[in-house]
Amino acid sequence: MALRASHALRRPFPSPLVPSKPAVRTGAFSVRCSSFGSPHEARKLVLEVKQKLERDYSSLPVGKNGRDDEDMIYWFLKDRKFVVEDAVTKLTKAIKWRQEFKVSELTEESVKSIAETGKAYVHDFLDVNDHPVLVVVVSKHFPAAQEPIENEKLCTFLIEKALSKLPDGKEEILGIFDLRGFGTENADLKFLAFVFDVFYYYYPKRLGQVLFVEAPFVFQPIWQLAKPILKSYASLVRFCSAETVRSEYFTVETLPETLPANFRE
Repeated sequence: MALRASHALRRPFPSPLVPSKPAVRTGAFSVRCSSFGSPHEARKLVLEVKQKLERDYSSLPVGKNGRDDEDMIYWFLKDRKFVVEDAVTKLTKAIKWRQEFKVSELTEESVKSIAETGKAYVHDFLDVNDHPVLVVVVSKHFPAAQEPIENEKLCTFLIEKALSKLPDGKEEILGIFDLRGFGTENADLKFLAFVFDVFYYYYPKRLGQVLFVEAPFVFQPIWQLAKPILKSYASLVRFCSAETVRSEYFTVETLPETLPANFRE
């Protein structure tokens, strides 16, 4: 979303096609823990983090996405290679940000105005690899004319929405940046950095791949400036054509319908 950033940081599915299904969270913790030694070892680390947060950060909220959310604790432990102190530090920062940014209060209505620009949306269908898809139409982003905070809220709301569409057993989403029609008036390095910072600090390991579709020549110098800012996240980016998106990531029936000129014949 070529949006700008400060450091503060369903729709109905068409039928008869099968839309994405929400993740099945209940009882999934012990299954996912098997990726680290044994469920018992992972459970011990989760409880250790949980106790540290309760002891040292008792003012943090509890409940879903709070300091006692064991699924969230486990996810950050996995991100930090099961180093407890590192997980506590990163998780504390994420929970504080969610509280200050009021993530839980973001709704379709609260982002309606900026969403109506059509600059970004969560696609109704998963890609062929069962990943939720967040589409960004960069040519509809005008940083000089739009409030950065509203763009940040839209970005966060759409990430939350995409993650809510993860099928059970899937962990990552696909980002598509449609760069057709991109001009210098759409460029916004601050927001691009914001997007990747959000994924690194607050939604780690949730962004599987980013497609930069039909990037024009004018975008190349901007990308050269952006790559050092994005660091390792730049490796997630794939420059490709609309035909590649069509043939490798979707079926004819599940192409993003709101961008027919970009993705359909």
